[in-house]
Amino acid sequence: MQFDHLGLVVKSLAKGRKSLTEVFLIQAWTAEFRDEVNGVLLQFGRDPAGVVFELLEPLDESSPVYNALVTGKGILNHIAYRVADLCLNAERMRAAGCAPTSEPKPAVAYGGHKIQFFITPLRLIIELIEAPDHAHEFLAVPLAE
Repeated sequence: MQFDHLGLVVKSLAKGRKSLTEVFLIQAWTAEFRDEVNGVLLQFGRDPAGVVFELLEPLDESSPVYNALVTGKGILNHIAYRVADLCLNAERMRAAGCAPTSEPKPAVAYGGHKIQFFITPLRLIIELIEAPDHAHEFLAVPLAE
């Protein structure tokens, strides 16, 4: 498993970008991705230490992250790892007592490669991404507001 990002739920990508840029000194952002299958508008930002944050804006009330905005809970939504074999790692997660939150789905931000979310016995949400060699394409400067 290779660390990929920390997922944060935001009301709007623009407000999230502004806040994370100021707080974490984000120096580069990817393009925005509209992912209808997973119900989110999303974007990745990288801080000076190389930590990648994913901003997740729900597309509508049916989005799996919408409830986080309503309740104010789960704003720091998940930690994500890239894996070579989603099926093998899903079996390992289940053996460790983790429960899948849904079936694997293609993800726009990863070129259609499959992702799957699990909840651990400690109630941490983990995203597995079957794209071991994926690299986010960051822009040289933060996006203008």
